[in-house]
Amino acid sequence: MKYYSYENFKSDTIELIEQVKEFNPHAILGIARGGLTLCHAVAEGLDIREVQTIRTELYDKNCKRDSLNVFGDCDFKEAKRVLVLDDISDSGETLKVIMDYLACGNEDIEFKSATLFYKKTSVYEPHYWINEANDWIDFFWERDFG
Repeated sequence: MKYYSYENFKSDTIELIEQVKEFNPHAILGIARGGLTLCHAVAEGLDIREVQTIRTELYDKNCKRDSLNVFGDCDFKEAKRVLVLDDISDSGETLKVIMDYLACGNEDIEFKSATLFYKKTSVYEPHYWINEANDWIDFFWERDFG
């Protein structure tokens, strides 16, 4: 298990903001819960007020469930480019399901994904990512506040 501190988060988020600037998103979607801290920071860094969330459940603590549940809907009325944020693409199942879910009925919107961590064994590679993960990541918001 690797501890991921606020200091690491801050520098990686600044780097991720620089990467996603070329996409020039109109809106940001944070995947709850893991993507919410990143979503807020990136929204501030890009000065984007159009922020929405969607909730999924695949893990209980560090135990993977048998199926992924998606809760909530998003409405991107004016957006043509939406950045989808999560903390990690571990198995990749969450991001794959969310990206497919968003594409249905939103054909006029371009969606791109970004994470802080990506595992090469994931079934989904985000468009933007900072670190390759080889171990379970213990994020500061889980350890320091949990």
